[in-house]
Amino acid sequence: MATDGRRLHCLVTGASGYIGGRLVPELLQEGHSVRCLARSPGKLRDHPWASHAETVRGDVTDPESLASAMRGIDVAYYLVHALGSGSGFEDTDRAAARIFAEQARAAGVRRIVYLGGLTPRGVPEGELSPHLRSRAEVGQIFLDSPVPATVLRAAVVIGSGSASFEMLRYLTERLPVMVTPSWVHTRTQPIGVRDVLRYLVGSATMPDDVDRAFDIGGPDVLTYRDMMRRYAAVAGLRRRFIVPVPVLTPRLSSHWVGLVTPVPASLARPLTESLRHEVVCGEHDIARYVPDLPGRPLPFDEALALALRRVREAQVSTRWSSASVPGAPSDPLPTDPDWAGGSLYQDERQRPVDASRAALWKVVEGIGGDNGWYSSPLAWAVRGWLDRFAGGVGLRRGRRDTERLRVGDSLDFWRVEEIEPGRLLRLRAEMRLPGLAWLEMYAETDEKGRTRYRQRALFHPRGLLGHAYWWSVAPFHSVVFGGMARNIARAASEGTGGRRGASRIRRARERRSVREQRTQPAPPHQE
Repeated sequence: MATDGRRLHCLVTGASGYIGGRLVPELLQEGHSVRCLARSPGKLRDHPWASHAETVRGDVTDPESLASAMRGIDVAYYLVHALGSGSGFEDTDRAAARIFAEQARAAGVRRIVYLGGLTPRGVPEGELSPHLRSRAEVGQIFLDSPVPATVLRAAVVIGSGSASFEMLRYLTERLPVMVTPSWVHTRTQPIGVRDVLRYLVGSATMPDDVDRAFDIGGPDVLTYRDMMRRYAAVAGLRRRFIVPVPVLTPRLSSHWVGLVTPVPASLARPLTESLRHEVVCGEHDIARYVPDLPGRPLPFDEALALALRRVREAQVSTRWSSASVPGAPSDPLPTDPDWAGGSLYQDERQRPVDASRAALWKVVEGIGGDNGWYSSPLAWAVRGWLDRFAGGVGLRRGRRDTERLRVGDSLDFWRVEEIEPGRLLRLRAEMRLPGLAWLEMYAETDEKGRTRYRQRALFHPRGLLGHAYWWSVAPFHSVVFGGMARNIARAASEGTGGRRGASRIRRARERRSVREQRTQPAPPHQE
């Protein structure tokens, strides 16, 4: 609650993202009311907290929708940025921040809270990476506005599903010997996501005369090399051998990270560029307003242990891929009434299923990730690699949850666009394509009461290249889509859907459990 006992009304932007999706339930738990601003409100409907928060449609670059969203708001959280949206992302960030500040002032908002990046001390602005420079500029825009602002500046965020954690995790687990860029020697001050959220929530109740930036970090100052070695120790892995070389530029590093980890090069590049400079907290003044608790901020090893536990127990509430891919299409499905028309290619297949609709739906909802796509694994893998080389997200994003999907989830190189539990799963492609693509999977009952699986792939080509693309891959559809329909129906009939993937997960957890017995148990905190 607020310091004067009032219930605060909070606006959260970026609620579909990694931090925003975790902040909303924290604010609700503190007794505040929450309104979420989202371009696609439907993406938030399946979150556990959705029924307790208000969701409105809008965009931070649209003054009209922002003005409406900010009515009656006490505290406005700005948790969005245009990272990865192209070379003009700094202009987009700047314009959006100014609009947000202006509308907050007009609406009488009491405070703006912004989570930015920790910037190196003594480094000229022109030498900062575009990512850090833009984050710093956005923070300054809020501090220069008439509305009191709290600007939190963090370096590497350690938490299950964060991009920084996923980079660290996959690099360390997959490469026992690493040839690395020179930035592995750069010092940084990581912070656990639990502490980031604690500071964000606490910022809502700061006195009105507080209008400043705060450095936030954990108690450990480490190099990236230190972090990889300590990750290996916490995860029970053998010691990793790290050989730094000076020839790997941030650009080359980002492609290297993109090949080894699920984080695409477009996101890895700004993250690796930010590691060129030392980013260590210059003060810990935040403790005056959000007092430290015993054992908090969490030490690096404890934050790692908590994140690993969440991953192993499949309890990751949000991931770095929760937010939409910048530039991803939001066009209506070509069968919607408001579709503009044009060419539309379809591949539709049906199969009878000797099982209940519930059994079939279990297979459908469990698709992707470790369970795969039920046809030609090599073809899917090749398509994923081609997408990675083209700068796309690739096939390795996996799933947030091994059994359940919700609208807005990333699923390998798809995005869950619609779910009708027990009946329909619609996926929208986020791979690099000369057009728009969807994949629909239905669990149905025919007129005789028999279970039927129906599958539909749709492609709306963009220009001549789009038409050429469809006809070039059409000969493979019988293998990929035909095999997929056939194997999904068989898996449901035999009751084996997801067993292969589940078996792999179970064996992996058993191996990890043996390793963990050699290390100290994780502390009794909740991430």
